[in-house]
Amino acid sequence: VTLSEGARAGTGRELGMLDSLLSLGGLVLLRDSVEWEGRSLLKAIVKKSALCGEQVHILGCEVSEEEFREGFDSNINNRLVYHDFFRDPLNWSKTEEALPGGPLGALRAICKRTDAGPVTIALDSLSWLLLHLPCTTLCQALHAVSHQDSCPGNSSPVGKVSVLGLLHEELHGPGPVGALSSLAQTEVTLGGTKGQASAHILCRRPRQRPTDQTQWFSILPDFSLDLQEGPSVESQPCSDPHIPPVDPTTHLTFNLHLSKKEREARDSLILPFQFSSEKQQALLRPRPGQATSHIFYEPDAYDDLDQEDPDDDLDI
Repeated sequence: VTLSEGARAGTGRELGMLDSLLSLGGLVLLRDSVEWEGRSLLKAIVKKSALCGEQVHILGCEVSEEEFREGFDSNINNRLVYHDFFRDPLNWSKTEEALPGGPLGALRAICKRTDAGPVTIALDSLSWLLLHLPCTTLCQALHAVSHQDSCPGNSSPVGKVSVLGLLHEELHGPGPVGALSSLAQTEVTLGGTKGQASAHILCRRPRQRPTDQTQWFSILPDFSLDLQEGPSVESQPCSDPHIPPVDPTTHLTFNLHLSKKEREARDSLILPFQFSSEKQQALLRPRPGQATSHIFYEPDAYDDLDQEDPDDDLDI
């Protein structure tokens, strides 16, 4: 099959976005909402990992196995190892294929494999696990699994481990969301506008500054990514120079402007608290023939005239 240049460019951009999500390994946190669901993007990443020859394990807790596999072709479905915790999450039926320890036990068992190839583990979803497990227990398990390939004391030939965790952040408070966010090497927050989905990708690399980017995309029916350009910013309407600007003070119940007569009357008014030079001269220089005033003081019996001890009358 021969692809056109545009199709090859689109495929390259799609692989570039998916590679950036899985390049660091560790925990990849997919944060979705009611308006912008993230399971389709999770399945797109799972498909890409399966096509790359990686071992892909699905820990299905929130939807059935049939619903999760729907949309994949037989080639992809044959490469997926599905661990079903949706049908019997507490193992009430006591089946032999159930792994001890529940989802976290299955997560630890997957990482104890003997081959050294890379593995991708999809948790569908972290919100279900948070509702059934303590947050500290889940965070400790995720930290141990996502950092297993870098542990110095681990002698097993374990390759790169990527854990994809789908989180419905509207169901949880800031504490659990912040704890999971601090564990994630890559954090994807889904959003969008005008019906077009976007993914804000935050990558935390060791000993480097975090990098972030925003990708606009759509999910095709076969769970392939179609990267798109972002929505164009609406241009602001230009003002016509021939149309006079509208005065916003024209319809007020009071007037902000003064007429010429009102301004002259305001300037000529002398306020009572203003101490003008004419008033100062009139007070300091009495006119001839004007009666002068004198103050006559007779000391009282209780007046204290002793300047050496002015507080003598206080009886301290």
